[in-house]
Amino acid sequence: MPIQLIKENVNIDFVGLRRYAYIITGIILIIGLIAIALNRGLSYGVDFAGGVMVQIEFKNEVDDNAVKTAIKGIEMPGLTVQKIGEDNHHYLLRFSASETGHKNLRVDLDNALKNSFTDNEVKITRLEMVGPKVGSELRDMAIEAVFYSILLITVYISGRFEHCWFTAAGIAAILWGAIYLMDMLAIYFDFTFFNKMYAICIAMIITLFLSWKVKLNYSLGALLSLIHDVVVTLGILTLLGKEIDLNVIAALLTLVGYSLNDTIIVYDRIRENINAIRKDPVKPSIGDIINLSANQTLARTLMTSLTTLVACLSLYLLGGSVIHDFALTMLIGIIVGSYSSIFVASPILMAFGNIDLYLSQQENHEEIEKPGAHGIV
Repeated sequence: MPIQLIKENVNIDFVGLRRYAYIITGIILIIGLIAIALNRGLSYGVDFAGGVMVQIEFKNEVDDNAVKTAIKGIEMPGLTVQKIGEDNHHYLLRFSASETGHKNLRVDLDNALKNSFTDNEVKITRLEMVGPKVGSELRDMAIEAVFYSILLITVYISGRFEHCWFTAAGIAAILWGAIYLMDMLAIYFDFTFFNKMYAICIAMIITLFLSWKVKLNYSLGALLSLIHDVVVTLGILTLLGKEIDLNVIAALLTLVGYSLNDTIIVYDRIRENINAIRKDPVKPSIGDIINLSANQTLARTLMTSLTTLVACLSLYLLGGSVIHDFALTMLIGIIVGSYSSIFVASPILMAFGNIDLYLSQQENHEEIEKPGAHGIV
């Protein structure tokens, strides 16, 4: 007998609950943004801020003050010692790059620790060094990767659901060209005030405005949903005191794809239900269609989210410190992404259009044939 989490005749009023969802979303967003503001921006790890990160492991428990005392003779500007886990066996050292370039750092650290802890076996399990210029370039590249992935998703959603490939591609090309031109001008004229983060935020706002202006509501909903997922996840990570490094960016890019997949499933069912009522004399509202579609896909959404959560929770608990932040970001993002597919992406369709608009968008296009409709998958 198959597992059935949700009854087939479930009828939850998601559209009616959207206002409560908006309040919850607004509170989480405000708290996250306040946390980021109080922190004076995101806390970047060594990957992006530059510096050195060293992870050390002791056989027996050691106090953090003893670790600081043992390495005080080594040049480590801005040193912070962070305990990893509940025990006192693993520590993470972070400090800025020094003028000497940290020559023979591993050897110096190894000797200092072994001389101070003669009766306690100690080893360096991880050592990463990144220059400030390289870190800044990596940060800009990471921001660009997130932006361009969302921009290309906008093109895909517009083409698939609104048949506006050329319009969406034109918007994406203009925005990509504008970012590229500003980047080149900043390099050529050495604009010290140019900040790629601000430029991409402005480009994102322009993308949202243009999507709304030309009635690309499916794209607008998906885009707002993805921005919501990224911002909320970053806000929660900031509240938890986590640093943003390459592992977190990799998780965010994974979540963009995961959340989009959930959104597309709901959008597909909305489109199918709109096509089904095309010849009905009395048309239901777009809100009724959204409720029906969300309930029809609810079991699939829950099953997918729960199985993925189990895998990420296993990584979080058993994967070790190296993959800890990646797994934590995935855990937060899966919950946020599943929520946004129903309570953010879908209500946008109702907020900026009615059933007649979506019927008119599809009436001049052939009905999409389902895989396997003629026995061929």
